[in-house]
Amino acid sequence: MTTTAPTGTAEAALARWGFSEWIAQTRRTGEFIDTPELDGVNDAVISVDGRPVVNFSGIGILGWQHDPDVRRVFAAAAAEYGLVVGGSRLVQGLSRPHLELEKLVAEITGQEKALTFATGLLANLGFVHAMKARFSFADEPGVNNSDMVLVLDWDSHWSMWKAADGFKYGRNLFAFEHNDVAALRTLLAELGDRRVVVGFETVYSSDGSMAPVGEILDACEEFGAVSFVDDANGFMAYGNGGHRFAAEYEALRRATFRMVSFGKAVGLSGGAVVGPADAIDAFRFLSGTSIFTTNIQPPTAQAITHVLERMRRDPSVMERYLDRIDRLRERLIAVGCAINSTPTFVTSIAVGSNETAVRVRRDFLERGYLVPMFVYPAVRRNEAVIRLLVNNRLSDEQLDGFVDTLAELRTIHGF
Repeated sequence: MTTTAPTGTAEAALARWGFSEWIAQTRRTGEFIDTPELDGVNDAVISVDGRPVVNFSGIGILGWQHDPDVRRVFAAAAAEYGLVVGGSRLVQGLSRPHLELEKLVAEITGQEKALTFATGLLANLGFVHAMKARFSFADEPGVNNSDMVLVLDWDSHWSMWKAADGFKYGRNLFAFEHNDVAALRTLLAELGDRRVVVGFETVYSSDGSMAPVGEILDACEEFGAVSFVDDANGFMAYGNGGHRFAAEYEALRRATFRMVSFGKAVGLSGGAVVGPADAIDAFRFLSGTSIFTTNIQPPTAQAITHVLERMRRDPSVMERYLDRIDRLRERLIAVGCAINSTPTFVTSIAVGSNETAVRVRRDFLERGYLVPMFVYPAVRRNEAVIRLLVNNRLSDEQLDGFVDTLAELRTIHGF
């Protein structure tokens, strides 16, 4: 029996939006995923309702957030600088840890300057907002880039598409098929001398594919377009002396702008945009997400710097991790899984329909594994995948157990 809220109440006003009906429907189908309530620390093995569960859903792939030295650095910085960020950087300034982190990120990426944000998503939103800004102080000469055109790879992250909410597709927003450089070149030729920003990722979140970085930047340079590379997934996983995708990451230094995230290889939080110094200084005012929100906590910034310095000194830490992922991919192929063809550390296992994905995720959890299932809108409809970012703190035995369980569930559900 459906009850109707009395007219004139807040419930009656909100009922027109349909949230309750939608939630009820998606709970019935199993598509609405309740957030697991963890009893303790979020780690390679977590506790859900008092039961140990092997966790394949975390994003801090190397486990730096549990390293004793990293925690000591965080604690020491917390004691010195406190936990409160205090407001916008323009209002109350930056702490020493932020300045040190921005200088180091600029050095690592080979860019002139870096600007940190509380998250990578805020960095992406802020970048697009700054590039399209129309603003001046009083009667002083300002900027007016409101006619800019944004061109995205179709598979670009949700945050990039969200940043383009105020754009109109076909007028100042365009897209090219995933990693299709020929299509990009045709589009850039059609756009002529308009002010164009081309946005793409290095390692794509859903399918683990790697962009043809050099070829895309060649096209941008030929047609006079500004390039913006979302390197949230690949930062410090590739480059830094590693042999995998070395050509792509050498070419990446030619990008006009680059966004990096501290959530994956670094395992902490926050992001940054790097690029030419004058533009980065302008972004402090024009991004919106820099001036109207807070930054990373000072101890987190100090801990990120500590991790980055250690990774620069010893690239073998990441290389050994990537060797483990190569072995896991071999095992997945051996049991008949359809996985992404590009051997990045992002491993996507094809599942198929949303209905199958719901059942597979449920059965994994019953067997003691929390797996990340990507369904629409993270991927195309009925092209659901298990998207793995393997925590390096998982043992070989736990990885073997996962593969054995996966093989069992493939037989049961036919994916």
